[in-house]
Amino acid sequence: MNRRELINAVASHVGAEAKEVDKVLSGFTEVVTQTVSRGEQVAISGFAKFARVERAARMGRNPATGEAIRIKASKKARITPLKAFKDAVLGGTGAKRGGVRKAAPKRTPAKKGPASKKAAPKKAATTKKATAKKATKRR
Repeated sequence: MNRRELINAVASHVGAEAKEVDKVLSGFTEVVTQTVSRGEQVAISGFAKFARVERAARMGRNPATGEAIRIKASKKARITPLKAFKDAVLGGTGAKRGGVRKAAPKRTPAKKGPASKKAAPKKAATTKKATAKKATKRR
């Protein structure tokens, strides 16, 4: 869906003129762009979060030569979909990283009583490894 299709779909959905929806969409994009460019975050509950992320300088490798190169610090735009949007798109499952985590079973603390004496485990006998011999050609 491109911008024009989005404007027409929203206009028919809310019963408004396409020109009015175009103004609102233009205003929305301008305000979000200006706010994020100032370093502030814009969160639209149930939809997405727009933010600017500072990337630190780091070392990398030139893939062609393998030479170490310095990558400058940079700023990136990040758009993060929020839970309600993900649930609607993914059919209510959400994009969970490790699935549902269950609480760990409660453990009872160990009883403090007289220490039982156990024999220390026996150490395995150390065996001397044979050293590898250099392979030679047979004539």
